[in-house]
Amino acid sequence: MTTISVVIPAHNEADNIVNLVREIIATGLECEIVVVDDGSTDDTHARLLALKSSVPFLKIIQHDRAYGQSAAVATGIREAGGAIIATMDGDGQNNPADVPKMVDAILKSDNPNLKMVAGFRKKRDDHVWRIICSKIANAYRRSFLRDETPDTGCGLKVFYRSAFLELPFFDHMHRFLPALIKMKGGDVISVEVNHRPRTAGVSKYGTLNRLWVGIVDIFGVCWLRMRAKNVKITRCD
Repeated sequence: MTTISVVIPAHNEADNIVNLVREIIATGLECEIVVVDDGSTDDTHARLLALKSSVPFLKIIQHDRAYGQSAAVATGIREAGGAIIATMDGDGQNNPADVPKMVDAILKSDNPNLKMVAGFRKKRDDHVWRIICSKIANAYRRSFLRDETPDTGCGLKVFYRSAFLELPFFDHMHRFLPALIKMKGGDVISVEVNHRPRTAGVSKYGTLNRLWVGIVDIFGVCWLRMRAKNVKITRCD
């Protein structure tokens, strides 16, 4: 059986993280749950520790300070034991009920080169300004990277751990995973997923800052793609 790890980056999500873990368990998916506390200053870590006594397959990793979402995702994946990784945001806006169908999509695919299933939030339950900024960033990214992925900002993704470990790491890389996977020669498909309003806490990133950083990073990804070389080998032993 293929092992699965659900990786969740969390920064100051004390009022969301426990319920999110319980929702994952309720899906019935047999998996390890890895939560990376990215330098939270609230009760996130304490609540996770209290939960661990009743959830033995919960793995808790703590950063000494906030390094950002990409660093937290990378830490979680490196520490995960699963061959298949499912990532989701710690704010509860991604619905864990979507994960099993995404896992099935990658495991049951007829395409041996499929490396990632990306979530597509066709109907977003967010502030209108945030939705507008997201659409601008996605349109800009598609025009430059041509990754054929409508919503790379969605935190809900399922992919092979080995494929991720081949990627170059940089800050904000989590927003460009489909393009990076394709850069390495893998295939990516998108699956429509649910999106929910945030019920507690606040967003950790301003929309304008997120938009500007995303646009700047696109040029870096374009450079990486131009420099990439996929070497094919034949073993003769």
